[in-house]
Amino acid sequence: MAIEVQIYGKNMEVNERLQDHVTKKVSKLDRYLNDIDEARIDLAYVKSARSAADRQVAQITIRGKGFILRSEERADDIFAALDTALDRMQRRIERYKGKRYRGRGDGKPFSDLVMEPEVLEEEEEETGPVIARRKRFLITPMDEMEAIEQMSLLGHENFFVFFNIDTNSINILYRRRDGNYGLIEPEIA
Repeated sequence: MAIEVQIYGKNMEVNERLQDHVTKKVSKLDRYLNDIDEARIDLAYVKSARSAADRQVAQITIRGKGFILRSEERADDIFAALDTALDRMQRRIERYKGKRYRGRGDGKPFSDLVMEPEVLEEEEEETGPVIARRKRFLITPMDEMEAIEQMSLLGHENFFVFFNIDTNSINILYRRRDGNYGLIEPEIA
């Protein structure tokens, strides 16, 4: 199965040479994980970066049934940033495969627990603050240790929202300044 590769540039032009390089390199990811449906590559030039070596940014997000993996790297050359991000993505895929093939402990694969999202109609308000961005994502039931692992695989540094299979509720996992994790368990009043 061929991976659908989407390339986006911000504050830079994605020329044919760069596009060919990205497509060639990213298409090889299916050697590591054959369940990949699509890959999104965001390339950006950030002129406000503190260091000139951090101005070229390459972010790779791959999606498949039951998983989303992301890696981001910065360098002074966009090709170097992309290659480093691909190396990091390969390591994340290997880590994900190790967790997936070891199983969840209940005999069900992770992808079987994914449910189809419900489409909700959105109502727009004309007054008050503006919501600049909305995100929708599938929530897969998992325990706290799986949530820590998924947070790491996605590259989220601050927080992760998940459905806690042990408590049957939505929880927020966050990283504390001391390097440990905190867990928020919301309750309805």
